[in-house]
Amino acid sequence: MAVAIDALTSPTLKHLREAWWDDVFTEFLAETLKPRSGNRILDVGCGEGLAEVAIGRLQISQVRLVGVDLVLSKVLVAKQETSSHNQRVSFAAADACRLPFGDGVFDSIYSVAVLQHVSDVESAVDEFARVTAPRGRVVAVEPDNSARYGFSSTPAGRRAFELSRSFFGALSGSPSDGRTSAVGPNLPRLFAERGIEPLDVRLFPVSRTLLGPPDASVWASRRGVVENALSAGASDAARWLGRDYLDTLTAYETEAKKAGSSFVEIQHTMLFATVGQKLD
Repeated sequence: MAVAIDALTSPTLKHLREAWWDDVFTEFLAETLKPRSGNRILDVGCGEGLAEVAIGRLQISQVRLVGVDLVLSKVLVAKQETSSHNQRVSFAAADACRLPFGDGVFDSIYSVAVLQHVSDVESAVDEFARVTAPRGRVVAVEPDNSARYGFSSTPAGRRAFELSRSFFGALSGSPSDGRTSAVGPNLPRLFAERGIEPLDVRLFPVSRTLLGPPDASVWASRRGVVENALSAGASDAARWLGRDYLDTLTAYETEAKKAGSSFVEIQHTMLFATVGQKLD
């Protein structure tokens, strides 16, 4: 997967699942979940139903899909989206750390770019293990946001990458720490500690390369995200960083235009897809 996800408008992949999900990833889920007729499959953090529609296209008969998301509005959109595709999927608003299901009721469970949202990742994985039947599959896919790579050929660009991390960290009020931002590579350990045997770890690159100056819409988008965040209310520290960040983005645009065809910007991160099997 190589798609346009901009670290200068979001320092993590928290809200950008739809931007990098493709047919290759759907095939990976089908391969690892091994759905069979009659299986019950749970999607934790279903969002607006993208995965359910994609899996539904595989036309596996009698599979019962269930999706949960903490945000009720997304659940409602997911219901409408799957209905428009004539798919019968059950949805509920629920917390990943308190799933409203009995023990061992699902044949498989998957979660994509969700655990990085969760403050208590261990409790969420406890729940994954609890609701999965013995010998059932558990698949979790998360990035390592602490190891996101950004390069620019101009000084202002390099400064912009630094400021984006500081600014978004100040907005959240909890700058990234290694425990939560590096959840992706920690998944095999989290699984094993909770009775889920790790079977495989698959890596999916998420990359973006700009060669030559970006057009005006890119710069407008970058500034717009910062301006909207500041207008929504921010701490004194975030406002100070935001003003500095906006000035730096303006300088960055000027340097990129001046550089012309020699300008380059590279962004890269990695998704860690861990496949496990619940022990007897």
